[in-house]
Amino acid sequence: MATDVLPAGELQPARLWPRDVVKVGAVGLRTRPLRAFLSALGIAIGIAAMVAVVGISSSSRAELDRTLAALGTNLLTVSPGTTLGGGHARLPTTAEEMVSRIGPVWSVSAIGALDDAKVYRTGRIPRAETNGLATYAARTDLPSTTGAELRSGTWLNAATSRYPATVLGASAAERLGIGHLGPDTQVLIGGRWFTVVGVLRPAPLAPELDTAALVGWSAARTHLGFDGHPTTIYTRSDDAAVPSVQSVLGATANPQAPGEVEVSRPSDALAAQQAAGKAFTGLLLGLGAVALLVGGVGVANTMVISVLERRPEIGLRRSLGATRGQIRTQFLAESLLLSALGGVGGAVLGVGVTAGYALYQGWPAVVPPWAMLGGIGATLAIGALAGLYPAVRASRLSPTEALATP
Repeated sequence: MATDVLPAGELQPARLWPRDVVKVGAVGLRTRPLRAFLSALGIAIGIAAMVAVVGISSSSRAELDRTLAALGTNLLTVSPGTTLGGGHARLPTTAEEMVSRIGPVWSVSAIGALDDAKVYRTGRIPRAETNGLATYAARTDLPSTTGAELRSGTWLNAATSRYPATVLGASAAERLGIGHLGPDTQVLIGGRWFTVVGVLRPAPLAPELDTAALVGWSAARTHLGFDGHPTTIYTRSDDAAVPSVQSVLGATANPQAPGEVEVSRPSDALAAQQAAGKAFTGLLLGLGAVALLVGGVGVANTMVISVLERRPEIGLRRSLGATRGQIRTQFLAESLLLSALGGVGGAVLGVGVTAGYALYQGWPAVVPPWAMLGGIGATLAIGALAGLYPAVRASRLSPTEALATP
């Protein structure tokens, strides 16, 4: 039986440095380029399939999250309830500031109802014909919190919110007969003329804005006698924290009378979003495992065939002084190089497929970094395991046995 112990006086085998290991491991790939290409292609297709499935699913999930976010999954509202005596409660003027201190809450805005400020197109309309329109004092950050968008004109800013200017909801503008905005477009609010500076699109998350005339907080105080008490506070928070935020909103908005505060319940879309997230996670893990298994089988098959075909080469190297460890290292390095080529190529291909499909569908292109790095890393790990048996088998061949192989 051949051993690695050399007779006394003979030279020790040359040491393989990492650079030499890479060169020796690449020999098998260079001498059989077509087989190496096809093997790497098989691995690349498996990894590309995994990355593409993960990427497309993640992109689809991002689109779903965006759609569900538009439905207000993380929007909660606070409004005054009733007192113990059955009267109408009021939120403190500090309610907004207190709510904004809740950790997971990242956006807060509010409106305040002006019950005595009716809206009319002209002063000749009977006071009883209000068209069901309401007037609200509004914060300048209201659109970003509620998702309301402008159809025309501009929203209230730090300057216009101090002057008699108003933004109309979609239904309010229609009922008042206001289509095209001009510099002289005005409406009568609370007996005072206000210039219409903008018109909103329908606001599905805050339908009360559709039939409203919105004026600046400061202007409402100055011109319409607003007392500064908000009637609806809108909050946006992290999706995962919505239930916990809901549980403390009442006590935070009105610490002295939390029972006189009404808090909306989380949207049903939030539950749908969480259920979809769990389903996507299970799908991605299953498909990724199958793709990696296919890649590992391809590496193992390629390396076993390579050892069988290269027995004469192994015998020649052993007879020239190569140790078992060096033979084992050579084939293990070759397996890792083959896996690396396939893994990197597959990751790049998968990202390209994901980007192309997401662009075609109009989705945001999302490829989680763990899918690319994990795919390449797992391919290397599986390639090492798959190449370990062929490498050990090659190292155990004796020079005479290997050279005698036809």
